[in-house]
Amino acid sequence: MQRGRVEGPLLIAGSVLVLAGLALLLGARLSLTRWVYVSEMGAPDMPTAGVVQAALLLVAAGGTAVAIGARAVRTRLLPALPPALALLLASACFALASQVTCTAGCPLPVGPSFSWQDLIHTSAAVLGFASACVAMLQLATARERPAVARLSLIAGIAVAVVAGAGAILSLLRVWMRLGGTLEFVATGIALLWLAIVGAVLAREELSSARASRGRVPAAAPSAAAGRRPAAGPARAVPPEDLSPTAPRRRPGAPDRARRRSRASAR
Repeated sequence: MQRGRVEGPLLIAGSVLVLAGLALLLGARLSLTRWVYVSEMGAPDMPTAGVVQAALLLVAAGGTAVAIGARAVRTRLLPALPPALALLLASACFALASQVTCTAGCPLPVGPSFSWQDLIHTSAAVLGFASACVAMLQLATARERPAVARLSLIAGIAVAVVAGAGAILSLLRVWMRLGGTLEFVATGIALLWLAIVGAVLAREELSSARASRGRVPAAAPSAAAGRRPAAGPARAVPPEDLSPTAPRRRPGAPDRARRRSRASAR
């Protein structure tokens, strides 16, 4: 079975799942009357908790499918670590964050409000987002995938600027509405990037599979051309060459002995 027949549909399925998760997150955000952080939307006291949990599971499943489909992609940045592994780690972290949500209000796991549940959720969310950013930076150096590299470079710069500003506001606990908006925008950019990368890689894999199928019949003429031509009829040996006393001659050399015998016969 050709590789494109497996990776192509897997990448497409992953992109669809990621887009479905993003759509659920967007719907949950629009249903709220106040702007909150993404993690806070999944807190047990929020009406959007179930939707956010389903959205994160869809993103985790889609990211896993894209990672498996892109396992053959290699990059110049961290060549010993394929970007597929970073995507798998990010997907696992999002799956964990969907099951271990933060507590009401989603406080930072420091000081008097510390809880192990908040620590696990926050750590999983941060590690998952960081792993996705690592994969993004790696794919920006994919020399053999120029379309993916350009897309990843643009998305990486956008996510770094937007998420960095949102993280600073979150830590300072100022302008919370703006910080929550920036965090959601960065999340949306990252998820859109993952979905588009999966679609682009799927198109490249399917195109490569079709091209390889078109080259298979062309191998037949080349194989036939390599065959040795059939031998023609054997050349008759002159009677005088059958004589035991006839001198042996080299192939292609003039037959002087035969000429002398014919001249003496005349």
